[in-house]
Amino acid sequence: MSKPFNYGGQAVIEGVMMRGRKHMAVAVRNSDGEIVMHAEPLNPHIYSGFINKVPFLRGFTLLWDALVLGMRTLMFSADVAMGEEDVEFSGPLAWGTIALSLIIAIAIFFVSPLGLISLITYFVDVPILVQHLIEGTVRLLLFLGYVWAISFLEDIRRVFGYHGAEHKAINAYEQDVELVPEKVAQCSIVHPRCGTAFLLIVMVISIFVFALVGDPNLWLKIISRIILIPVIAGIAYEFLKFSAVHQDNAIIKILIAPGLALQGMTTREPDLSMLEVSIAALKKLLAEEQLTAEVNPVETGEALTAQSSAGL
Repeated sequence: MSKPFNYGGQAVIEGVMMRGRKHMAVAVRNSDGEIVMHAEPLNPHIYSGFINKVPFLRGFTLLWDALVLGMRTLMFSADVAMGEEDVEFSGPLAWGTIALSLIIAIAIFFVSPLGLISLITYFVDVPILVQHLIEGTVRLLLFLGYVWAISFLEDIRRVFGYHGAEHKAINAYEQDVELVPEKVAQCSIVHPRCGTAFLLIVMVISIFVFALVGDPNLWLKIISRIILIPVIAGIAYEFLKFSAVHQDNAIIKILIAPGLALQGMTTREPDLSMLEVSIAALKKLLAEEQLTAEVNPVETGEALTAQSSAGL
């Protein structure tokens, strides 16, 4: 049976966030072993407004998911996992953290490769096309190196386990598998709409988009690397959406194979306790979307709203 909407999610610390059409839900296991859940409506201006209906512009919601919704739920999960559910992370501090994270990411993955190629061309004459290829290759290697390096951290490995649990829960829902840990465990750990695949697509598409900028002075190049990120995200989103629908096509299978393979680095086989959390988040979301009856929560957390006055 086809589903009315493609649900998605994100692994957080000791938990999973699930996003639907109009709501989000997050489930986190606290230090006492209980599952703390929270759900709230999504900002309709972001998720149901004009932008979300226009091809190439609607990719903005994926950026919003990662930078705002994702960051808030990540901070919420950290507080719950450490037993600090009442800690307030409000307004300017939350937005400051998001802004700082964005600046660091742009500096590392978009500006530093440009700085390296500029340094090379200061000493060696390199054709502009080759410059763009080197810059894109360095950016891609930085991304892959970052994912590879953090995969050795124990805490991150647990997050990757919850990432696998999120994928399995979504796959189970889309395949009409009963949402119980033992049956969900049999589903695939990879998913064609994974955010990891999206980021890889962004890295590849950026090579072609930045090549269109040509060879202006260094400051204009830096500015272009920043302001074109939403454009690249929009193109990447449309490709991800198209490829997910046509994943059985032979050519599409070849194109999405690297993204699926990369998920082997960002997912781990989850245990049943992790699957229990991901299923709880999904069931809570489906209940909020009025697609199923209300779940029986172990505990309901209200800390996420208290953590940020910004709203979604």
